Amino acid sequence: MKVSVILTSYNHAKYLRQAIESILSQTFSDFELIIWDDASTDESWEIITSYNDPRIRAFRNAFNMHRGNINRGLEKAQGEYIAIHHSDDVWEPEKLEMQVAFLDAHPEFGAVFTWATIIDDEGNELTNTDHFYYKVFEQPNRSRYEWLNYFFYHGNALCHPSVLIRKQCYLDVGAYRYGLAQSADFDMWVRLSLKYEIYVIPQKLVRFRVHADESNASGSKPENLVRFYFEYLQILENYKSISCFQEFAKIFPEARKFERGGGEDLNFVLGMISVVASPYIFTTLFGLNLLFAAMQDEQRAQKVEKMYGFTQKDFIILTGQHDVFSVGKFIEYSTKITHLNQVLSERDAQIAQLTQTLTEIHNSKTWRVALFLRKTLEMIAPRGSKREDVIRKTLSLLQSLYSNFQKSK
Repeated sequence: MKVSVILTSYNHAKYLRQAIESILSQTFSDFELIIWDDASTDESWEIITSYNDPRIRAFRNAFNMHRGNINRGLEKAQGEYIAIHHSDDVWEPEKLEMQVAFLDAHPEFGAVFTWATIIDDEGNELTNTDHFYYKVFEQPNRSRYEWLNYFFYHGNALCHPSVLIRKQCYLDVGAYRYGLAQSADFDMWVRLSLKYEIYVIPQKLVRFRVHADESNASGSKPENLVRFYFEYLQILENYKSISCFQEFAKIFPEARKFERGGGEDLNFVLGMISVVASPYIFTTLFGLNLLFAAMQDEQRAQKVEKMYGFTQKDFIILTGQHDVFSVGKFIEYSTKITHLNQVLSERDAQIAQLTQTLTEIHNSKTWRVALFLRKTLEMIAPRGSKREDVIRKTLSLLQSLYSNFQKSK
């Protein structure tokens, strides 16, 4: 068996048949299709079991498990190469053929990806150029060191359902980690790039569906953004496994200034790079934690001071400069809220004063007379009549006379 395709399924009955057909109609045919349904509540399982193709092996969880279905599929996989598919995406017919040919011809590469066409719920190509996914997968090829640098500073840019990866890679770097709801594939690409070169075929061989309700695992929803920060922080931990300074410097060329001819403290260097160069708060927190750990071992702290001139005092200054918990923003917003509450209180007082003044005016004799005269005017000279202007002038004169009379009393 050359390829094992693992298709994960959950409540995508609307798209599932198209996803399965796009696999079965591949120009490359030496594959098995492992479908793992996560206890769908729609017609997904009925659609899956309606196929009578010997290449299909279907499994269904007894209850919705929300995780681990690709890993379960990997345990069943018999192929030399593994392809991942999702039940709402679509493959172009020549995808597997092109990817298998590449891996067969390039044993030094661990995985091959492709570009993707981004489609909406109805299968139409995405035209919103401001959308995050619009061209995110149209990446140039990079060395594994350059990819690790890109992942560190920019995040994921590889399309999961486009991958064809050697099964041996999973054996070497491990399966997908649990607890990463929307970044498990990103975590895998970082671990993969620490050992293997990867390649991206610059052709759109996958149709990647983005849902209008942002129901994709990495959709733009508040809870996903909150979760993303935590998950990214966990993924950064992979960089601590780099043990050779020359390898480290290929990933982070800016680390050359920390080279000392051998014996460099790589986690200290990683901490400094994370604090100084990263644009993300969670990367800064990651770096400060690394530097804090360096301060806890007296011998290590002395070595860091001797090699880099970095002391505990310097560390304490850094922890005051980098607001990783957004305390400054909290204080700023609290101050603004206090100010707005004060403004609202002053407005309430002004409204109360105006209301009192208006009540006094309504209760005055002058107001009652003016109101009587206005009503009389409306009765004897409706708006727009020829006599209206004369009567209004008369009314104004009467009001003036009445006011003077009131003052003279």
